[in-house]
Amino acid sequence: MPDVLLDRAPMNPSHAPVHVRDILAPVAPPRRTHKIIAVLPAYNAAKTLAATIADVPPGSVDEILLVDDGSRDDTVALARAMGLTVIVHEKNRGYGGNQKTCYDYCLKHGYDVVVMIHPDYQYDARVIPHAVSFIELGICDVVLGNRVRSRKEAVACGMPWWKYVCNRGLTLFENLALGQNLGEFHSGFRVYRRSVLETVPFERNSEDFAFDTQFLVQAVRCGFRLSDVPVPVRYFREASSINFARSTTYGLMTVKTVLQYWLWRLGVPNRLFAPK
Repeated sequence: MPDVLLDRAPMNPSHAPVHVRDILAPVAPPRRTHKIIAVLPAYNAAKTLAATIADVPPGSVDEILLVDDGSRDDTVALARAMGLTVIVHEKNRGYGGNQKTCYDYCLKHGYDVVVMIHPDYQYDARVIPHAVSFIELGICDVVLGNRVRSRKEAVACGMPWWKYVCNRGLTLFENLALGQNLGEFHSGFRVYRRSVLETVPFERNSEDFAFDTQFLVQAVRCGFRLSDVPVPVRYFREASSINFARSTTYGLMTVKTVLQYWLWRLGVPNRLFAPK
C-alpha cells in the first residue's frame, strides 16, 4: 500500500506489450497483502447483525470485531456464536466511546485498513472491497459511504424527509467550510487507512454521536484526503436511527465543531485540533 497519496493520476505510458488473455483470464486472482478488519460498534443489534455479516464478501477482511456497548438483547451471544471477535462494555459508553475501543484494538493488532460499518443493515457491506481498493491504491485516506445519491431514491428507501433535509443542509455547510466535495458527511460506513488512526487524536473526541464529525474535521485538519462511494440507503423499523430531538442536538454539535475548527485556524487554541 502506498505510503503517500497520489497527487495526480499515474502517467507512465511506456510498458511492454501485455496479452489480453492475461487481463481477461489471469492465471491466479490478485492476492491481498494488507491486513483489513471490519469493526461494528453495536448496541441492541441482534435483529440485524446476521444480515449485515452475510453481505460481507468472503475474503474481503481478515477479522470482524464487534464492540458491544451494553446491549440488552442477544447481540453478544449471537456475535460469539457467529465467530466474531467480541469486546463488551459492561456499562454503556456511548457511540463515540464504542468507536474508541474499536480503533484502539485495530492499532494494537497491526491492521493496515479499518472498515467501520453499523451492524443495523442500513449500509450495504457488499461494497467493502470496492471502498478498500481506493485506500490500497493510495488515492485517498478516508472513504465514506454515500447514501444520498438522489432525493427520490433516499425518500423511496425510507429516509424521513426531515432527516434528508438536515443531511443535505449540513453536508453542504461542511463541504463549503472544510473545502471538501463529499456526497455525505454523516455516514455509518467508513474506511480508514491506518495512518489516519495513528494521527487523528480521536481519544479526545466526544463519547456520543458528535465523535463522527469531530473525527472527519480532524482528518481534514491533518491533511488527509476524503472521498466517498455510493451505498444504497436502507431505512426500516429495525434499523437504528436517532430521533428528531437527538438529531437536532447532533446537528448543532456538527456546526459547533466546524466553527471551532475555523476559530482554531484563526489562532484560538483547541485541544481537538492540537497534534496527537
